[in-house]
Amino acid sequence: MKLDEYNAFCGSLPHTTHVVQWGGSHVWKIGGKVFAIGGADADNKLSRCSFKISRMGFDILKEQPGLQGAPHLASRGMSWIQRTTDETMSDEELLSYIRDSYTIVGRGLTKKLQRELGLLTE
Repeated sequence: MKLDEYNAFCGSLPHTTHVVQWGGSHVWKIGGKVFAIGGADADNKLSRCSFKISRMGFDILKEQPGLQGAPHLASRGMSWIQRTTDETMSDEELLSYIRDSYTIVGRGLTKKLQRELGLLTE
């Protein structure tokens, strides 16, 4: 997957913001909270992508080829996975996990902010 495709997908999710930080990483947020971090190689191919996941998913995926606990996040006890190759997880699956990460992070926002962003259907 090209970096542009990753950015287009993340940007298609409602109420997201994008910033390039941490050494050129493309960081996507909802409500000011990070849900995906991607970086590209010299050919503009997505070479790494980190996303938040459930604790059970983390325990399973961190052992798979091409996946690992996300540096600086998993080491602090957070459930973040980093995909470094598509050996185990296809691009399509990655996008599904990014969408799930968006949902997980959105649910962690304050109820007030969730209402402001239209995430609550009360």
